[in-house]
Amino acid sequence: MQINSLLDLGWNNHFQSQLDLESLESQLPFRVVSVQRNLVECLGFDQKDQQKTLQLSTYFWRNDPPELHPAVGDWVMVDHDLNPLRILERKTEIKRRGAGKESYIQLIAANIDTLFIVTSCNDEFNINRIERYLSIAAETNIHSVLVLTKIDLCQDVTPYLESLSGNHPELPVEVINATDPASLDGLGKWIDHAQTVALLGSSGVGKSTIINSLTASEDQATGAIRESDGKGRHTTTARSLHRLAGGGLLLDNPGMRELQIVDSEVGIKSTFPDIDALAQNCRFKDCRHISEPGCAVLREIEAGGLERRRLDNYHKLMSEQARNNESLAERRNSDRSLGRFYKQAKKSSQRFKSRE
Repeated sequence: MQINSLLDLGWNNHFQSQLDLESLESQLPFRVVSVQRNLVECLGFDQKDQQKTLQLSTYFWRNDPPELHPAVGDWVMVDHDLNPLRILERKTEIKRRGAGKESYIQLIAANIDTLFIVTSCNDEFNINRIERYLSIAAETNIHSVLVLTKIDLCQDVTPYLESLSGNHPELPVEVINATDPASLDGLGKWIDHAQTVALLGSSGVGKSTIINSLTASEDQATGAIRESDGKGRHTTTARSLHRLAGGGLLLDNPGMRELQIVDSEVGIKSTFPDIDALAQNCRFKDCRHISEPGCAVLREIEAGGLERRRLDNYHKLMSEQARNNESLAERRNSDRSLGRFYKQAKKSSQRFKSRE
């Protein structure tokens, strides 16, 4: 990835304002372009203003909670010996509750300007999943664009477009054939110079093919769609940042089977503004819109002005994020208690040794 300045990597006033004069003189900013299990790859400039690729061990962040580990898109400050010092405050972020039984937050990407939510014109299309992605993006004010792929394999895209316009009339939609470069021209207007765009979607919807077309490369492996169920094979295995010919930056994400929502109450309400607006007219301020008398939301459903599916998904996402927030809080309290125990045990051990 050839760059001429930090501005080409998305550096702006949000990050500049976090540095005082001393930091500017003694530290160098590098942007995270790839994260492997034990290795963080960054790009920036050394003291001689020469482009430099930096590989950092994740061991440096071993004592930090997972949400403070570097993610693709982060800005890491290093000293002049290229040792990591800190991660700058993120402008935006995409996160989820970590997969599995343990309660922790996993960062998917950081400092994203626009999110391409990629879905395809087949059985993979799911409006509930799209609303999940929209809620996650809206929580930190990431602009979203819906990218509808595989139109070459679909006889009529009208039902998909009608579903989107009926549920989210303000959501920009681009309809493409990812294997036809000319079909991707519409995506270009969402990728300004030094702007970072992320792709998010299930496996096999065409994300890697989009990247190959936009970058005019074969950096990302692609897999054929299965005719039996219309689903694609998982092709991308690691998150990575790509620089485009027009100066924009494109972040790819592996397809994720599970994207548990967390810390996203504001984002959910932003994705369902009609429900939030109706709720202002409910008889009770703490109305849950389930069976309460005088509920304006339920009244609108009975009148046919609000789809029941939409309220059901709203309830599902709100309940899920509340449940995940609670389990995360319990985990953090447990970690703090354990930390206090270790500190107390260490002090007791030191006092015992001093008496010997």
